[in-house]
Amino acid sequence: MAISASMVKELRERTSAGMMECKKALTETDGDMEAAVQLLRTSGAAKADKKAGRVAAEGVVSIYISDDKKLGVIVEVNSETDFVAKGEDFQRFAADIAEAVAATNPADIDALNATKLPSGETVDETRRALIAKLGENITVRRFERVEATGDAEISSYQHGLKIGVLVSSAGGNENLGKDLAMHVAALKPLCISTEEVPADAVEKEKEVFSAQAAESGKPPEIIEKMIMGRINKFLNEVALHGQDFVKDPAVTIGKLLKAENASVVSFTRVEVGEGIEKKVEDFAAEVAAQAKGV
Repeated sequence: MAISASMVKELRERTSAGMMECKKALTETDGDMEAAVQLLRTSGAAKADKKAGRVAAEGVVSIYISDDKKLGVIVEVNSETDFVAKGEDFQRFAADIAEAVAATNPADIDALNATKLPSGETVDETRRALIAKLGENITVRRFERVEATGDAEISSYQHGLKIGVLVSSAGGNENLGKDLAMHVAALKPLCISTEEVPADAVEKEKEVFSAQAAESGKPPEIIEKMIMGRINKFLNEVALHGQDFVKDPAVTIGKLLKAENASVVSFTRVEVGEGIEKKVEDFAAEVAAQAKGV
């Protein structure tokens, strides 16, 4: 059967596969459109499985905020290279996932992967099709869904494609919410107040400060004061309330909130690739190995 350009075009629109792959699939199935779709999907799944072990540490953060600002979603979707992450298809995929999380409230990544997108395909089916189309491993790494209660509203800030923040705050105004989110993006606080700083983090810092103070040779009572002073400084550096406001270092976030009669209920900060061990490429060694036939 002759394969027409219109048939290839239809198959591309349905599967997002390349033109030559579509023509080949139609040829192999003797022009049977449904069989060709299935063949490409099977091929795409095989390609996805083959690429699954490759490190995907680039990608994007995508944010969704409901019109009433009572619901916020932030997702991280990873690719192998920044080039793919900047593509329209990849970013649309991430945005669709954020909206799906808002609409369906999945329990975890497995549930999210089984969620259907506007295309009618699941997140995982769409992901596999993108892998086949773009030629890179793609993973849906994590998501956070935040619901504001009472008078609180959700604000957000996105720094390029790599860093995203959601802040749930009450009082103040819209600009304050955005400023708080921008501050969290820049200064990476661990928690809201000093009382919430994890005990193990405090103990770890105390051990370091104690060792440094002991080397000073000063009396024990002075050393104790030195340690407490440094611990207090550390607490204010990692807790949102104690940090100097990024837009006005003369004012702490705690004082800013008090002046605006506002409070922060929660915040979520996501940075692409955080905690993923990236493969370090040694191109000279790779070329040398190839030259030796290794």
